[in-house]
Amino acid sequence: MRKLIGFCIYVCLLFGFQSCNNNAAPVRVLLITDGRNQDKENFDILLNKLPIVYDHVEHPNAYAMLKADKIKNYDVVLLYDMPARIPEEARQDFIMILEKGKGLVVLHHAFGSFGNDSWPEYTKIVGGKYHRSSWMKNGVEQPPSSYRYDVTMLIRVEDLNHPITRGVTDFEIIDEGYYDTEILPTVHPLLSTDSKYSAPLVAWTNEYGNSRIVTFTLGHDKQAWENPMFIKVLSQAIMWAR
Repeated sequence: MRKLIGFCIYVCLLFGFQSCNNNAAPVRVLLITDGRNQDKENFDILLNKLPIVYDHVEHPNAYAMLKADKIKNYDVVLLYDMPARIPEEARQDFIMILEKGKGLVVLHHAFGSFGNDSWPEYTKIVGGKYHRSSWMKNGVEQPPSSYRYDVTMLIRVEDLNHPITRGVTDFEIIDEGYYDTEILPTVHPLLSTDSKYSAPLVAWTNEYGNSRIVTFTLGHDKQAWENPMFIKVLSQAIMWAR
């Protein structure tokens, strides 16, 4: 009980008492990874700073957790994986939970899942695509998407009134940038940058089915995970998506 009270006080201080009153209980999160990022110690430190309780499952066991009897125990699915393919049954389960309104937060390299077109519907879900090969935009061929490590980016807040960015100011971050990516024009912009090693948008919301979806291309490693503004905006994204 003392730990829960302490947690609620922490949320109040970090996000304001209105957020505390609306979301006193931590968000129940299903974290899906694939072992891609090996810095588990520092990633765990980030997770412990978020207003969540979570269960962690790695591929190939993750898709079984999307079944109705399992997923009902969670408010939000947090993706930090990048699988190349997804079984047909898992596709149907994934879409089913979004139709039922389960929150989804897509973090960093999870944006690049199914980049070999093994599941085109994923582009509509997350609001964009990391292309592994040349692609067409308005009849003009575009180069494959690419990335660069350790990019210093000035991040601008595009919507100061959104619950996800409330209290967030423009900030600098060192992170991995994704560029020459496709971002659907229907997404709602949250954060942007003018770095040449990143697409203009680095965070946005999207809608699919009845779910609230938030996609971040930020969040590669410890340099990003320790950034106070990144922690704040990620925390608020998870709370908003619930």
